[in-house]
Amino acid sequence: MTATDFISSARRTIQMEATAVERLQHRLDHSFVLACETILACEGRVVVTGMGKSGHIGNKIAATLASTGTPSFFVHPAEACHGDLGMITKNDVVIAISNSGSTAEVVTILPLIKRLGIPLISMTGDADSILSRAAVSNLDVSVDSEACPLNLAPTTSTTVTLAMGDALAIALLESRGFSAEDFAFSHPGGALGRKLLLRVADIMHKDSEVPRVLPDQPLHQALLVMTEKGFGMTTVVTEDDKLLGVFTDGDLRRIVDAKVDINSATMADVMSPNPKTINSEILAAQALKIMEDSSITALIVEDENHSPVGVLHMHDILRAGVL
Repeated sequence: MTATDFISSARRTIQMEATAVERLQHRLDHSFVLACETILACEGRVVVTGMGKSGHIGNKIAATLASTGTPSFFVHPAEACHGDLGMITKNDVVIAISNSGSTAEVVTILPLIKRLGIPLISMTGDADSILSRAAVSNLDVSVDSEACPLNLAPTTSTTVTLAMGDALAIALLESRGFSAEDFAFSHPGGALGRKLLLRVADIMHKDSEVPRVLPDQPLHQALLVMTEKGFGMTTVVTEDDKLLGVFTDGDLRRIVDAKVDINSATMADVMSPNPKTINSEILAAQALKIMEDSSITALIVEDENHSPVGVLHMHDILRAGVL
């Protein structure tokens, strides 16, 4: 094959699968609605099963359902016949996937599913198959042919089945009112999870780490505090720890340019009053947006009494992986 032949083959495969998926939407009917209603009424979990390539697709469908608000897991039908059927309870719903609708390993467990009184949803390419007839709802994932030129390797059929599984998962997600925050709770280790779950209180510097100086303290003493704490800034507070202002490296550059006497100036003379502050309970991602909009690298965290309880630096957000 030449380079052109490789590309032509790939384009033919993609076009066949795209066409098959496009046709799938026109076959969505009451059976799809019934499948959604059955799963929404389920008090247990959705158990997905399938053999071979259907099993691989089933594994992915189960994972997608689980991460979008529908508790789900995959059970291999052959293993189910040797003990794993005990993982399925009478409160569950089973989704069985088989292009032919007659896969032996799947058909074998049908009587046991029926005996437990578990609702069965099938995804098949044959609406008149054993599996389809046993189901309360059959989702038609039939295709005219596989992309494989021998019409043997599951290609178009697995793509269509995967698309049907995604359609089912998203319809259920929308029905449940599943939010981005709900998604984050099932993905706490991912970037989205960190953006939607991590709060300022989780990563801010607090207590003795917060730089504090009094308004009558000399500027040169404040510079020592700033150097010790390492945030490039210090809060200026009253005797009873109420926030009055802030002094930053930027302020220092400005007073040096203005030829202010560092040795005689007090913090009341050089501080910036009414600094931008945040609450410890806001999301770290929100704090990052405030920093970006204000072109600053650190924020003071204050409590309801207007006392500084923490400092959040841009580096803290970067280390937490919020970006």
